[in-house]
Amino acid sequence: MKRKDFIKTSLLTAATGLIAACTTDGPGTIGGGEEVSTGPNIITNKKYRWKMVTTWPPKFPVLGESADLFAKWVKEMSGGRLEIQVYGGGELVPPLEAFDAVSGGTADIGSGAAYYWAGKEAAAQFFAAVPFGMNAQQISAWIISGGGLELWRELYAPYNLVPFAGGNTGVQMGGWFNREINSIEDLKGLKMRIPGLGGKVLAKAGGAAILVAGGEIYTSLERGVIDATEWIGPYHDYKMGFHKIAKYYYTPGWHETGSLLEFFVNKQRLESLPLDLQAIVEAAAFRAHSWVLAEFDAQNGIFLEKLIKEEKVEVRNYPQEVLGKLREYTKLTLEEITANDPKSKKIYEAYRKFHNRINGWSKITEQAYYNNIMQS
Repeated sequence: MKRKDFIKTSLLTAATGLIAACTTDGPGTIGGGEEVSTGPNIITNKKYRWKMVTTWPPKFPVLGESADLFAKWVKEMSGGRLEIQVYGGGELVPPLEAFDAVSGGTADIGSGAAYYWAGKEAAAQFFAAVPFGMNAQQISAWIISGGGLELWRELYAPYNLVPFAGGNTGVQMGGWFNREINSIEDLKGLKMRIPGLGGKVLAKAGGAAILVAGGEIYTSLERGVIDATEWIGPYHDYKMGFHKIAKYYYTPGWHETGSLLEFFVNKQRLESLPLDLQAIVEAAAFRAHSWVLAEFDAQNGIFLEKLIKEEKVEVRNYPQEVLGKLREYTKLTLEEITANDPKSKKIYEAYRKFHNRINGWSKITEQAYYNNIMQS
């Protein structure tokens, strides 16, 4: 074929294709009715590498695992465009410095619980655990559908952080003690590892709240630095070996009736991501939020049985007189905090309003089930 004939043939073919493409059934469709994109389609393979710091020991059951799973899910959903290296507490920064590390940009994302930051923001505690407060199901409803998330993000905004719900422990156990608790007097002088608002309530009862990172609890209890500790529930308590060094195991966890966990992301790093990657971060957090509570419930059932049947642990109930006094001290504690801190007042009023409303529903459903239907 001659050169001019080749060019003529090529142009004719291109023109024919153009005419066919323009013979449509309407805007955005081709002749067969299949939709096509008429807008810009920008595809980028840019990769992002983040660091996550946590308050949990490396690979710690459920808590540390959820951080690892979060990173795994983000990588999978993004096709490897966003990869997150997870550092357990102490591997990159000390456990209780994770908040500052992410706020300042040393790390991109963190995993922890909001009551660890009470020294910076007293109101943060309401996004972790309130003594005699909402349970896991109720807190999820408040955060996801009741306006709680908006208040949480407003609180964290000055710290350059965006929080996401990252799981819930469910109702915790009351803790391990090296002395019996028969009356409120037995809490006087008690040195107990207990964070957040629960620690402030204990102080009103005459005890001393001591904040100890998870990896240090066992040795602190063993050496008498503390007389008692709350942690989470049977699964972790068994793994931590508390039954070997503490005599009495109490329920219920009045101080943490459904402790919310969190992921917190550096705001600039989050906003620097394409919108689809931002959505993937949120979706992975939501998945972790669901997984954590399910895993806690599944494992706690197994390990409660182990503690009772294999280790012969006797689970004791707090006396009603003790719980009654602790409830009174909780009310006083919350009144003091909200009286002196406008942020705490605003958030707790929203928390309490939602709690009161949802309790009406819970009483004729969840509570009625436990009282009248559930069999032992």
